[in-house]
Amino acid sequence: MNVSSSHSTTESSDFTTAPDSFALSLDRGRLPRHIAVVMDGNGRWAKARHLPRSIGHQRGRRAVRRLIELASRAQIPVLTLFAFSSENWSRPPEEVEALMGLFAYALERDMDELHAHAVRIRFIGDREPLSARIRTLMIQAEQQTEYNTGLNLLIAVSYGGQWDILHAAKQLASAVLEGVIRLDDDPAALRLVFEQNLSTATYPPVDLFIRTGGEQRVSNFLLWQLAYAELYFTDCLWPGFDEAHFRDALQWYAARERRFGGLDE
Repeated sequence: MNVSSSHSTTESSDFTTAPDSFALSLDRGRLPRHIAVVMDGNGRWAKARHLPRSIGHQRGRRAVRRLIELASRAQIPVLTLFAFSSENWSRPPEEVEALMGLFAYALERDMDELHAHAVRIRFIGDREPLSARIRTLMIQAEQQTEYNTGLNLLIAVSYGGQWDILHAAKQLASAVLEGVIRLDDDPAALRLVFEQNLSTATYPPVDLFIRTGGEQRVSNFLLWQLAYAELYFTDCLWPGFDEAHFRDALQWYAARERRFGGLDE
């Protein structure tokens, strides 16, 4: 099934030039630098309305557009979205096909608008299982937005945190074998080489992790990068995640006392 054929071409822009009461309501000194989101609940949202799961994923795309717009208005530096995990390949073939079709549609439909609003797009994950068409669209999106200076949007596709760590560990091992670094070197130097080979190498660690849908687990997402993140879980199913829910998450984060492993006061 080609999902793109079922979409309207008259969608309105999610970006706004209206006076920004949302951004003004936030404590700018206590906003996270990097937010990571597991967007869970599309299927359950559709099931509750007796709709096909594909419709839930389509509505989930609208929530993605809404969150990108809100993060841009709040001037969040980095937003990472878990779009498709390495484990998602085991879903029924028709659902995987629908998700890939929706992803391709979004790449074709949304890139010009995101580019116009200075969003810089990067994809993380194992691209090998993806179709040639999708890999080409991903490269085009990255090239088109390469020099943008607004929100850094990382989209995790065919991604797993264990895969990311294993890839970085293999690169570290290669550096040792090539004599670039020694295993008895300063651990900080070894850590630096390792982190430079993670898929998020040039971005700060995650400050705020958000998961919708009521589940309370990280599901193999950014395992290394979440080491000191604040974990925020909400029962809201992803298609319903709106400005009020995002504000709640940011306000919850702003109230946290982050110690990064230090002693309690």
